[in-house]
Order: sequence, then C-alpha cells, then structure tokens
Amino acid sequence: MSYVAVYHIATPDTPNKVLTHLDDIASTLAEHGVRFERWQPAPVEKGASDADIIAAYKPQIDALGYRSVGVASMTGNHPQKDEVRAGFLDERRYSEDEVRFFVAGQGLFSLHLGDYVYAVRCEKNDLLIIPAGLAHWFDMGENPHFVTLRPFNTEQGAVAQLTGDGLSRAFPGLDD
Repeated sequence: MSYVAVYHIATPDTPNKVLTHLDDIASTLAEHGVRFERWQPAPVEKGASDADIIAAYKPQIDALGYRSVGVASMTGNHPQKDEVRAGFLDERRYSEDEVRFFVAGQGLFSLHLGDYVYAVRCEKNDLLIIPAGLAHWFDMGENPHFVTLRPFNTEQGAVAQLTGDGLSRAFPGLDD
C-alpha cells in the first residue's frame, strides 16, 4: 500500500501522521511541489525488455514532457544489492527532477522538507516527481524488488549532489 508518513526531525521513530488515501497523499505532497499520482497499468508481461516497458507507457511518458527515459530495476538476488542500497541511503539533491514510475515492486523515498521528513512509500503504478534541488534519499529494502521508469531532461540523466547530512540514518527504512 502506498503511503506518506510525516516525521518531525526531532522524533524520527514516531510519525506525526500517516496518509494512505491517494488524494490525501497527492495533495499533501503537492503543497511542497512534489507530484504523486497513480497511472493505469499498461499491458507489460513479466520479463519484458526495457524497450517493451517504455513502449507500453509511451503516451504517459510523452505527456510528462521529459526528453529521455530509462528503466531501472533491482531484485533480491542481485549480487551487489547491498552496495547499491547503501549508496542511495545518503541524502542528496539532483540537478533536475527525479522522476520514478513504478512498473512493479516498491520503494521508499524520504523527502527532507525543513524540520520534517515525508517518507513516501511507492508501489506498482505510482508516479513520483521530486523537483530538482529537493533533499531526499531512497530505500529499496533488504530484499529489493522494483522496476521503474526514469524520465530525464538530459541524456546523461540527473546529477546527484550529496548533502553530507547524516539525517537519513535516523529514520525508518522500507523494511522497518
């Protein structure tokens, strides 16, 4: 189930509120310039190629207006899953919007907004657009499973700048 858990940075173990209804999630995040919506699933067969996945969602991708798109995926049997996971747990900002559409699986994006952290659990058919410059981190969990579309404005994709803030380590992850 998709949700947003809102934490004050002083109490990372207890959320102030948890939202589970799509409209509540979308409107709360929109107050901070973050876009969240649920797309209708396209016919994508298990094991489909990246090109097939992109083709299945081409109309929705084109409507977003980004110049290029890639597919990112991870499974629990990936030999470097722990290293990849650790790299995304550091708070960062990107030079352009970070856009993720979950074709399958799940992930947890935590957005650092002033004195609050908004933990956004995304799952299949969820679209999340985090505006350029907004500090956040991503947790794929101990046994990751996701396939996402990643639209970009540039061919090289978004460039991450780590904030150096250790705040991300204090908050619950996807498996907590």
